[in-house]
Amino acid sequence: MRWYDLSQDVFNEHSGTVIAVAITSQAPKAGFPLTLELTGTKLPKHSWVKISQVRTLSTERIRSRLCSASPAEVEQVVEGLKELLGA
Repeated sequence: MRWYDLSQDVFNEHSGTVIAVAITSQAPKAGFPLTLELTGTKLPKHSWVKISQVRTLSTERIRSRLCSASPAEVEQVVEGLKELLGA
């Protein structure tokens, strides 16, 4: 599984963790708010964020960063989470 970094670098450095959501290259069966198409990344394959699969990962376990979310993408993921949680 690959992960999409949502948290800011200052949080990552001070906490020793990264807040991330899973990404997949398999076309989703459901659209927003369950998934979000990634358009501005340099990933090798067309990819989608799996919004419901949020994880906090130790920075020690991460080999390298594939990509980070833009502020607009973070906002969309947060909006998707709000819909899923009924907030």
